[in-house]
Amino acid sequence: MGARLDHRSPLVFDTRELGRRPGTLKRLSRTVEAPADLGNEVIGAPEGEPVELDLRLEAVMDGVLVTGTARAAVKGECVRCLEPLERQLAADFQEMFAYPDADARTESGDDAEDEEDTYYLEDDLIDLEPVLRDAVVLALPLQPVCREDCPGLCPDCGARLADDPDHHHDAVDMRWAALQELAGSNQDREKDNEPRPAGDEPQEK
Repeated sequence: MGARLDHRSPLVFDTRELGRRPGTLKRLSRTVEAPADLGNEVIGAPEGEPVELDLRLEAVMDGVLVTGTARAAVKGECVRCLEPLERQLAADFQEMFAYPDADARTESGDDAEDEEDTYYLEDDLIDLEPVLRDAVVLALPLQPVCREDCPGLCPDCGARLADDPDHHHDAVDMRWAALQELAGSNQDREKDNEPRPAGDEPQEK
């Protein structure tokens, strides 16, 4: 069994006011610090940065339905030019937290598989962190760009093309370059084999 929920944690919410009365609602807003690793490999909310939560908690027959929106500034880098970028993210989510005794009514194998994906209340508390994490990660772009038409980096020298739209390198066909190098070598050998004009022989001392 995992550690018990701490009601003092900013992402743990108390549902006792709902009293297990279906239809009872509770709305609340809270600003919390972003937990570690709230994002993917290229973009995310830095740890400790504020995340604004607007939540709606509703008691239903088998638990508490949580609907909400998380807003945060996310930071990362453009996958094309590698420049830093920052944008505002809004992630919507909805999750059911079942009462601990709700699983007593589910005995079949299929229900047992579903149970692995079910969140439960613990002492009338819900832990929103895994739900928040899933919602933010799903809302993040997999390939963030600083702008939609970002031209990226020069494949030859790595220069940022947005800074120099006319940047280019003269394309050289490597096959022709090899032939030119070979022709140059032949010309050098021919020059070395040319007879010297009379009088050009080195004088012996």
